[in-house]
Amino acid sequence: MRKKIPSLHALMIFEVAARLQSFTRAADELALTQSAVCKQIAGLEEWLGLALFARVKQRIIPTPAGRNYAEKIRAHLSRIERDTLELMGTQDGSGTLELAVVPTFAAQWLIPRLAEFHALRPDITVNLSTCTDAFMFTESPFHAAIHSGEAPWPGTKGDFLIGEDDTTPVCSPAFLARHQGKSKKLSIDDISRMPLLHLMTRLDDWRRWFDLHDHSNDVSAVKGARYELFTMLISAAAAGMGVALIPRFMVQAELDAGTLTIPLALSLPRSAAYYLVYPEENAALGPLLAFKTWLLAHTQSGG
Repeated sequence: MRKKIPSLHALMIFEVAARLQSFTRAADELALTQSAVCKQIAGLEEWLGLALFARVKQRIIPTPAGRNYAEKIRAHLSRIERDTLELMGTQDGSGTLELAVVPTFAAQWLIPRLAEFHALRPDITVNLSTCTDAFMFTESPFHAAIHSGEAPWPGTKGDFLIGEDDTTPVCSPAFLARHQGKSKKLSIDDISRMPLLHLMTRLDDWRRWFDLHDHSNDVSAVKGARYELFTMLISAAAAGMGVALIPRFMVQAELDAGTLTIPLALSLPRSAAYYLVYPEENAALGPLLAFKTWLLAHTQSGG
């Protein structure tokens, strides 16, 4: 037994009394007698060596220390309740999956397909949070993450999802019509004279694209608007702001809908890939296992 942790029963009574600011109402909510509540609070105050409540006439008011302690205990009790419900919900693979995911993959690929997973497994709730940087699973609420990089994070297992094998120029049809003029076929020179849009974390992509396709003119990544996220880049291209280099799987829906078009079918080989990563101890977690099976079936089939 840990020597510096008071009785959980006493802490639960204290949290209710502090929230309601009444021993009588706390006793009613907890189905206890008022004397039982008072006894538990007095014992907790003695154990802590400080007053948690100030008695003012017929009222009790949490002291500053008591108010601060109550807020922290309330958060801890909520976490214990959440963890308990989550554990109870993992029977037969059901429950909740807390997933960290990079924003564009979530918005452009995952979320449009999640309704299918929900229809297959209505007993599993997938909670999504955006996260672009690596983190320690032990210091987060996440069971798994979908990240972009060259390999899984240290200390995790990883499953390859999708590679950026077909990063291609895209723009809006109206933008293309304005810049194409009477030309029936665009050249790399034509693209180099158009406004180029850049992703801030990949300012070298356009130079690599021109070099790969033997374009000798100097095209500086400094020229042209820069955007922090692929979602912003996609929106800017669709709005007619310029030409952007986007992995094709991210914009397939826009290409099919005609809001984006490919002005020149020359791609850039893989610069990154997407992985599902998770700690080894989570590998057998029911909700994660079900989600992983569904996710890999989609990405491996190109769906």
